[in-house]
Amino acid sequence: MSDEELFWRASMVPRIQKLPYKYVPKVAFMFLTKGPLPLGPLWEKFFEGHEGLYSVYVHAHPDFNESVPEDSVFHGRRIHSQPVYWGTSTMLDAERRLLANALLDFSNQRFVLLSESCIPLFNFTTTYDYLINSNLSFLSSFDDPRKPGRGRYNPQMYPIINITNWRKGSQWFEVHRELAIHIVSDCKYYPIFQEYCHPPCYIDEHYIPTLVNLLYSELNSKRSITWVDWSRAGPHPGKFGGSDITDEFLNQIRFGSECDYNGNTTSICFLFARKFMPNTLEPLLRVAPLLLGFDP
Repeated sequence: MSDEELFWRASMVPRIQKLPYKYVPKVAFMFLTKGPLPLGPLWEKFFEGHEGLYSVYVHAHPDFNESVPEDSVFHGRRIHSQPVYWGTSTMLDAERRLLANALLDFSNQRFVLLSESCIPLFNFTTTYDYLINSNLSFLSSFDDPRKPGRGRYNPQMYPIINITNWRKGSQWFEVHRELAIHIVSDCKYYPIFQEYCHPPCYIDEHYIPTLVNLLYSELNSKRSITWVDWSRAGPHPGKFGGSDITDEFLNQIRFGSECDYNGNTTSICFLFARKFMPNTLEPLLRVAPLLLGFDP
């Protein structure tokens, strides 16, 4: 199926709101990867025992041909993919491809974009309840007046996109079904970004935040639920290795912030975190039963 047909199918919305069958809402976990999932065993533990409440989709490089065991939650979950190059619209194409595939399952109501270096910070039940019961999507979107923000705006986007509409945000989003449909069905703004947003304008940091701010701001919390460390200078967030994994470190991420959730203040602001290197797998599996509430 071509991308055009896929997006067309995914953008369809039933006119009859009441479903003709009973369903349990699911969360779609969409993994945008280069190839393998080195932290896959941690995610296996996360999903274990919760069949029917989640869907998994993997977008890997088309040349990647490593297989996974048949009993893995990742078995048979790869979607048709195209090569992805950092800083180009191919990144957004992959994200929209993941969203569109997940939208084909009407049971999917929440959609989380993750990378191979992402980890869950809580057990599945906590994560599921947090997302399914939220009134809003979790998409970072803010007006950055600096060079890395408004400085990336291309005046040739005017008048379709004004600099006052321009927003920046994290690539790693979580959206509900209505917003996901809006993203994959957009044919007006995406071509403008494809034509005029090139490095140092990074389309994955600006397109969806700007689109949502422009048209659907009331559907968004304007914050991300994926924690990253930007305290170190550079274009990429900090990386973490096995020696970084301690109870104190993880609990600081899990409970060290305050944010709004459905009109109430909470210390649970992040459900996922990145960038965790492959050598964090063993220490994460050791702390997962007690700290994260996974079954041992």
